Amino acid sequence: MSAVMITRKVRKWERLPGKNTFCCDGRVMMARQKGVFYLTMFLIMGTCSLFFAFECPYLAVHLSPAIPVFAVLLFLFVMAMLLRTSFSDPGVLPRALPEEAAFIEMEIEAANGNVPAGQRPPPRIRNVQINNQIVKLKYCYTCKIFRPPRASHCSICDNCVDRFDHHCPWVGNCVGKRNYRYFYLFTLSLSLLTIYIFAFDIVHVVMRSVDKGFLNTLQETPGTVLEVLVCFFTLWSVVGLTGFHTYLISLNQTTNEDIKGSWSGKNRVQNPYSHKNIIKNCCEVLCGPAYPSVLDRRGLMPEDSSSALTSFAPSSTSIPAPQTTKTTAPLIPNEHTPDDAKPNIAASAEKTSSHKAKSPPPKEEQPPLPTVPPLASPETDAETSISKDKMY
Repeated sequence: MSAVMITRKVRKWERLPGKNTFCCDGRVMMARQKGVFYLTMFLIMGTCSLFFAFECPYLAVHLSPAIPVFAVLLFLFVMAMLLRTSFSDPGVLPRALPEEAAFIEMEIEAANGNVPAGQRPPPRIRNVQINNQIVKLKYCYTCKIFRPPRASHCSICDNCVDRFDHHCPWVGNCVGKRNYRYFYLFTLSLSLLTIYIFAFDIVHVVMRSVDKGFLNTLQETPGTVLEVLVCFFTLWSVVGLTGFHTYLISLNQTTNEDIKGSWSGKNRVQNPYSHKNIIKNCCEVLCGPAYPSVLDRRGLMPEDSSSALTSFAPSSTSIPAPQTTKTTAPLIPNEHTPDDAKPNIAASAEKTSSHKAKSPPPKEEQPPLPTVPPLASPETDAETSISKDKMY
């Protein structure tokens, strides 16, 4: 009988802290609140479906067949950017290991010294110099790390995100260093798609109203009326959001920095990340290198608890373990013990004497065991009788 130890390995995304959800074996990473994301997909797909069903057949015949073709390409690009933003790692920073956290705590205590009772300890801040300007690195009490520049802790996902911009419920994920450009391309393309559908909805209504009248056209195309209403209320928010992020990209700022006034507050500290040039700032944000994820979500890690698998295949080289049989017979045979169950008294006496010789003497004196005369063997009886005959 041999036992084989099997160590089960799991992916690292199964042990990652925070409030994210993972799908497709860690390839898809999103926030837990995904209800608004599903609403975003429903509005985009529903509006485009109505446009393809009601307006595109009429416009392709009376105006140009390129209208539905361009609408399809724009729709696919919008969906690709949305999924790329929603399903990617925004730049989550790994938390410190227990050993690293203990070392950082020891460094902080050594630097701050003993704080008198009743006084607030000094803030945990480190200063670094970027482009000849001092930037403060704040300590995250949840992740046990000093956050890199421009990083912040998202309270919804419960993770520190590098170059944190904001948490967008419409895409169901944080917007950070690794997916900001896709988020901006999503808002830009969605603005173009909304304007495109809204404009050709108006064209479709006008062209039909020339022949059948305005009221008859509205009655015959209820889907067009619904599209116009959805695009009208969506247009202002989407276009406004795109314009706001265009302004931030031109200054190389984030939404978090703009809201907090990090570079435009009372101290008038200049942005150390800006190149003082709109084109250079846009090229850095939109055309910069694609940063890899530092989480290694799909990497393997050993499981702490291992399972044992026992195989019952016989082995020729294995030595069977000695079997011990527990008997209920007393040490000294009595009248209630059957003859088959009586132990050998001489063997038990020898076993007791050898055990006494090997074991150390006990602290307390024990009464001596009663000695039992050994049983005479037949050969001994014969020799004894012969010697008696010689004597007589």
